[in-house]
Amino acid sequence: MCDYSLEAYQSRPAAIGEKLTLERFPSGSMGFATGPACDLAVCVAADTQLRLEGIGETVQEAYGVGAIEDVVMTCLEGGPYKDAVRFSNGTEVLLQRLDRGLTAVIVASSAELIDIADIVARPAVPEYA
Repeated sequence: MCDYSLEAYQSRPAAIGEKLTLERFPSGSMGFATGPACDLAVCVAADTQLRLEGIGETVQEAYGVGAIEDVVMTCLEGGPYKDAVRFSNGTEVLLQRLDRGLTAVIVASSAELIDIADIVARPAVPEYA
């Protein structure tokens, strides 16, 4: 699941076991990427379980969470951004409100995820091919 604001970027689905970074794309939208380059959005499906690491003190205090938290990816309605996470205390927070550089590890999947081994084993195919 990628916010519509990330549709201008190339994207691919997340994989189980993958380590992602929350980055601000040139459009201003926050989304998951494999590094700070922000040239490829990694879409994490709703109901996917993630482990967030490096949650900043401001976010911890605002939402009553720790520096490391297990969360579930979710979708919120009613605003310009939809991608969010649900913490174990039930609080749902838009990715836009989390800290840039936060690390997320895909722990368990929804049906849309693929195995990280499939990405590594698959040769790159140019888009124009």
